Amino acid sequence: MIIKHQEKIASPEIIQSRYEDLGYICSHSVATAIYLACHLQKPILIEGPPGVGKTELAKVTATYLNAPLIRMQCYEGLDESKALYEWKYGKQLLYTQVLKEQLGDVLRGARGLDESIARLHDFGDIFYSQEFLEPRPLLQALQSQDGAVLLIDEIDKADQEFEAFLLELLSDYQVSIPEIGTVKAVSTPIVMLTSNNTRELGDALKRRCLHLYIPFPDAALESRILATQVEGLDSQLREQIVALIGKLRDMPLKKSPAVSETIDWARALLLLNVEELDSHWVKETLNLLLKFQDDIELVEPEIKALLKSLP
Repeated sequence: MIIKHQEKIASPEIIQSRYEDLGYICSHSVATAIYLACHLQKPILIEGPPGVGKTELAKVTATYLNAPLIRMQCYEGLDESKALYEWKYGKQLLYTQVLKEQLGDVLRGARGLDESIARLHDFGDIFYSQEFLEPRPLLQALQSQDGAVLLIDEIDKADQEFEAFLLELLSDYQVSIPEIGTVKAVSTPIVMLTSNNTRELGDALKRRCLHLYIPFPDAALESRILATQVEGLDSQLREQIVALIGKLRDMPLKKSPAVSETIDWARALLLLNVEELDSHWVKETLNLLLKFQDDIELVEPEIKALLKSLP
């Protein structure tokens, strides 16, 4: 997969520029992490608060490289049968029925138990074989002929047992299936894991990955993001939005506004024909930015003071 895209991943600067053309504004450190992940063929662990573009980074990478995006959403209780493979039980039952019907023909004329067993082995047992295997996201990524972008989303929500299960895939790009054996990647996928830091990940997983932390963007970067994502937004209003968001993130909130919420809020203000931030419209739309009532009640009394402090 890397050979096919040498020109696209020739440098972090090219990646950063081309991602911006696709509408994803990223810092040079993000572009450098993608560059290294591609050339070193190592998974990349992307951490940071929710809503800063971790999942979107995997999506735009797949788009840029013209590769399929295979996404696995993690959750508590996720196991290998949902992540790696399942057996096609219906077809296995049909095969069992066919085998039963053919058993007489196979064993006809056999002399003794040893010869009967030998004939059964020669018949070819495909009960546990690729023909009856239903690949799930991890196996799909390994079997992709031209490579893929594998997104293991919110790995911190999965159990530690599942985290340990991933280690073979992350280090050797292969998995072990007891009934079949080791399945190696046809073409090495680009693997991205995201985490919202809801729990501490194990050292073994971290050692196998490049690490990228995406924080909330600074004002200049967030302004560029808004300019790209919200068409028709006045520059003065955009700067007011970015400045107010920055002040909200400095407050002791349960959940600070993410970039995705900044974009939604800007689009809502544009839809409401708001030309300049005032206390009325901020109060009316505060629920788009803050997801906890305690946070709303904390901010509402401070709205006028916050607006006065804007440039």
